[in-house]
Amino acid sequence: MLRSPKLTVRDHTLIWGKRTFLMGILNITPDSFSGDGLLGDQTDLGESQLIDISVDLARAFCAAGVDIIDIGGESTRPGSASVGLDEEKERVLPIIQALSRQLDVLLSIDTYKADVAHAALESGADIVNDVWGLHADPGLADVVARFKAPIILMHNRSSWAHAEVRERLGGRYIGIPYEDLLGDIKRELMESVDAARAAGISDEHIILDPGVGFGKTVEQNLELVNRVDEIRKLGFPVLLGASRKSFIGYTLDLPPEQRLEGTAAAVTVGIVRGADIIRVHDVAAMARVARMTDAIVRHP
Repeated sequence: MLRSPKLTVRDHTLIWGKRTFLMGILNITPDSFSGDGLLGDQTDLGESQLIDISVDLARAFCAAGVDIIDIGGESTRPGSASVGLDEEKERVLPIIQALSRQLDVLLSIDTYKADVAHAALESGADIVNDVWGLHADPGLADVVARFKAPIILMHNRSSWAHAEVRERLGGRYIGIPYEDLLGDIKRELMESVDAARAAGISDEHIILDPGVGFGKTVEQNLELVNRVDEIRKLGFPVLLGASRKSFIGYTLDLPPEQRLEGTAAAVTVGIVRGADIIRVHDVAAMARVARMTDAIVRHP
């Protein structure tokens, strides 16, 4: 039983369990693991050009049925370089401002930094997506509470010491120690929940992400996708971010741009196991996968 049956943000209401909600990924980076970073090799793009490209992609996402657009300015792939506060804000704020003016869709800021989150929420973002579950920046929880914004708390044991990067398949984690995979993840997610509650964030505004791909081996990721229902039993809606992840690539021996079918399989199993939101790159295709899976497992 979820602690809150729905989430209302502005005039959008997400009723948990009624259907699967889609989060489309908008990476404003040159080094996304999936190869979809909008900066890519085009570092000479002007701000207006980047905004136009972002708005066009976001419109396509909306036409395909996306519910949330997740905007990030720093890559989280193994071995990626960190981005300074000013640069991260320069990447994401103009995009957030443009999308909030032109589209009626929920916007999420993918950041773990309080300063970036504050500026993004002021600029029109609705949700904060923290890949470090409030463990990286102690000020983030207070920012989220002040804005009364929802927050996605992700489990993360990423460590560069346990990262291995292959040119064709990308980065993966090896030898990550867990005493009890699901038990450890659930305990550490609830530590993040406790930090959110202590700052004044309500349970209604908390979404959990088990952190597929973040500090887990290929085998651990496969197990985690298949046991998402155990995360949902914690009483919060669950976001699953398996799209194009390296555990798919290493399982199928395929680079990121060829992981559509593998992503579809992971999304389907995740929905069957109770995921409420799927975070995806290939929005149109995964919208169809979600609708079909919902028709089977969420039928009246």
